[in-house]
Amino acid sequence: MKQLSTKVTSNGHGQDSSYFLGWEEYEKNPYDEIKNPNGMIQMGLAENQLCFDLIESWLAKNPDAASLKRNGQSIFKELALFQDYHGMPEFKKAMAEFMEEIRGNRVTFNPKKIVLAAGSTSANETLMFCLAEPGDAFLLPTPYYPGFDRDLKWRTGAEIVPIHCSSSNGFQITESALQQAYQQAHKLGLKVKGVLVTNPSNPLGTALTRRELNLLVDFITSKNIHLISDEIYSGTMFGFEQFISVMDVLKDKKLENTDVTKRVHVVYSLSKDLGLPGFRVGAIYSNDDMIVSAATKMSSFGLVSSQTQYLLSALLSDKKFTSQYLEENQKRLKSRQKRLVSGLESAGITCLRSNAGLFCWVDMRHLLDTNTFEAELDLWKKIVYNVKLNISPGSSCHCTEPGWFRVCFANMSEDTLDLALKRLKTFVESTDCGRMISRSSHERLKSLRKKTVSNWVFRVSWSDRVPDER
Repeated sequence: MKQLSTKVTSNGHGQDSSYFLGWEEYEKNPYDEIKNPNGMIQMGLAENQLCFDLIESWLAKNPDAASLKRNGQSIFKELALFQDYHGMPEFKKAMAEFMEEIRGNRVTFNPKKIVLAAGSTSANETLMFCLAEPGDAFLLPTPYYPGFDRDLKWRTGAEIVPIHCSSSNGFQITESALQQAYQQAHKLGLKVKGVLVTNPSNPLGTALTRRELNLLVDFITSKNIHLISDEIYSGTMFGFEQFISVMDVLKDKKLENTDVTKRVHVVYSLSKDLGLPGFRVGAIYSNDDMIVSAATKMSSFGLVSSQTQYLLSALLSDKKFTSQYLEENQKRLKSRQKRLVSGLESAGITCLRSNAGLFCWVDMRHLLDTNTFEAELDLWKKIVYNVKLNISPGSSCHCTEPGWFRVCFANMSEDTLDLALKRLKTFVESTDCGRMISRSSHERLKSLRKKTVSNWVFRVSWSDRVPDER
């Protein structure tokens, strides 16, 4: 029998996480207002569908861009033929200017330092290949996006060591947590190559404070390591605060032309701010010429199509449109988040106070039978199978406290959100919140590979590398 690679035979991809298993269950019975009103509502997908009408209106007014024409003449052949992997200069310029606009034009981005990638998944993995050898570690604050266990580790061989954050201070990053994670990595025999943060945070829905950003820059400066700031939600801020990028902090600290700035890298994507995950448009921004050169070469394995670049360069270059879009998008996100928070509160459920993102970090600790991750999974199963809502348990995000869940609100209509909240409220108000799931649901649970799920939830990402301490 032909031998297969370890990538094929191992479960390092993380598909057995409860995060992904919830998606699988949704796909078996998706909600539809007309065709399947009793189906499962998808609240585990961080997708922004609130402003499609604005983009479609722009497309209707700019038929040349959508029809692959320039001044009324078809450029289909030009776009269909070979393009090198550096990307179209006009698109990279438009991306740079859009990133500047989101940051209030306080900082600038040089288009020549942008590397295009097929989404932020590809961008983050490319940076791992550039910065880390197999077995090297990056520190990530918890809770973090479950997909990072796949994106950062699966093919690169890099390791993740968690920076444990607590609800006692709103899950903010502290100096002691950073130092403890760094020391833990060294106890495990891992070389720390950097820190990766998502700003604003997925799953918290909160932007990093200036204090946290200053702390991170000071930390990577003192340790002589890298900082990756994944800023794919930067245009979803809907609070009174302005989004503060790590680029703002570098400028304020007058570090722009120092060695430190060469070790700070920004990841961006149009998946969240513009709601275009299917277009697969991501980017790396780095001031290190060697990183830009190497990442550009690697990008040949995940290019953004010429047709996509042409269309979006036209859209992003329309400053009147981008200004109006960002403003309206933030208004709609704020309104939708308020609707979710209000509905949850009517069911006796609170959330972490948030100011960005497409989701809320929801506190259901009071609904647990016991203060354990086993109880969290039991509650999650009831919500998935009885309430028919797919939400993401905090354990899938490596949260250290049982009972937190990520709930998305921007990938559905208001009516669907209201229905989801009604279902959840009915569940909470039921006579026995801890009632066992129905027998039919129990039978379906057997197919969830429970042992694998349990192993995934409770193992620390680097636990298989713990040395034998005798």
